[in-house]
Amino acid sequence: MPGHPQPAPLPPSARRSRRRRRSLVAVLGAGLLTGGLAAPAGAADDPGRDGGGGGPSTSVEPFGATPDGTAVERWTLSNGDTTMRVLTFGGVIQTLEVPDAEGEVENVVLGFADLEGYVSEDDPYFGSLIGRYGNRIAEGRFTLDGATYQLPLNDGPNTLHGGTVGFSERVWTATDVSDDDVAALQLRLVSEDGDQGFPGTLTTTVTYRLDAGSRLTVHYQATTDAPTVVNLTQHTYWNLAGEGSGDVYDHELQLNAGGFTPVDETLIPTGEVAPVEDTPFDFRQPTPIGARIRVADQQLLYGQGYDHNWALDREDDGAREGSDSEDALEEAAVLHDPDSGRTLTISTTEPGIQFYSGNFLDGTLVGTGGGVYRQGDGLALETQHFPDSPNQPEFPSTVLRPGEVYDSTTVFELTS
Repeated sequence: MPGHPQPAPLPPSARRSRRRRRSLVAVLGAGLLTGGLAAPAGAADDPGRDGGGGGPSTSVEPFGATPDGTAVERWTLSNGDTTMRVLTFGGVIQTLEVPDAEGEVENVVLGFADLEGYVSEDDPYFGSLIGRYGNRIAEGRFTLDGATYQLPLNDGPNTLHGGTVGFSERVWTATDVSDDDVAALQLRLVSEDGDQGFPGTLTTTVTYRLDAGSRLTVHYQATTDAPTVVNLTQHTYWNLAGEGSGDVYDHELQLNAGGFTPVDETLIPTGEVAPVEDTPFDFRQPTPIGARIRVADQQLLYGQGYDHNWALDREDDGAREGSDSEDALEEAAVLHDPDSGRTLTISTTEPGIQFYSGNFLDGTLVGTGGGVYRQGDGLALETQHFPDSPNQPEFPSTVLRPGEVYDSTTVFELTS
């Protein structure tokens, strides 16, 4: 961008020797933050260290500036054969490089090579942290404790992902909180009372931790000074065959959910939790994503593919009672790519998961690898409370009150 340092181009994915251990656990959540972390390890002082089979390391570089002149950083967290790049703009996971069954390391998430793509209105939330409220709120309006709040409309007649300037559009404050064993980055954002129409000042902390066991922990915590609603999630688009490799319709998906929430023509839930049996929404057994995506089903027509919330089959119902930390971590989904051998297993404390099959990728966006993204070239699996919960009293509550802590955990485990 004119007048600001331009980011260095992404390095090509290294072809690294195969290691006997082939697992990455990615934990995205909000309750694993621990106090008293040691001072940052020396890795952050050595920008040349970027993993390649070594120990934990972190580095940071300028990544341009937003249109209002706010500087953006790109952080690299590495451990062994796993490397992740994170932007302070939107808390974006820009790349995530892991080995396949043959030991070849590739980026398995969609994104842009430069900041311009992320600040554009055309960005479909690639890799972003989403808040204050992930997914849709009908007519951008809800009532809490007798007061009605109006939010900006940015998805037809509804509010999507927190409004026109949600958490995905903010520059977070980053602090290296690494120690000798873990490469870690803490992100913090304060959303003032009235921000995008939401009540209460919300303070959110997200910490990415990559440890020696290739375990990536993403921890969200949030507190408020007035009653509000909160539904945070992470909007990474996955392609286990490798970013830019084509569509994901041959990926096999299993969702541990006997029900889903049907939507109207604006993609707002009707309030029903409908059984998936004998519908294209039955993923209780591993099923190729493309197997039924072209079925003439009204729900698929509304979403132009899958863009729906599944109500997970949980022993613990995942409903918030002040803090999600009391909810158990349970397996929600398994995604497998037959070609690369990579498998993604997702566990969560949340009651729902939004499966979005990349329906609106239309060939106008150029990704990190230089190729154009077309429909179905990536998919999102967003663990969450249900869409429009503030207006749906039968859905699990998303209300957060002073003295309570928003706390949610999702684990993404990659194996090959």
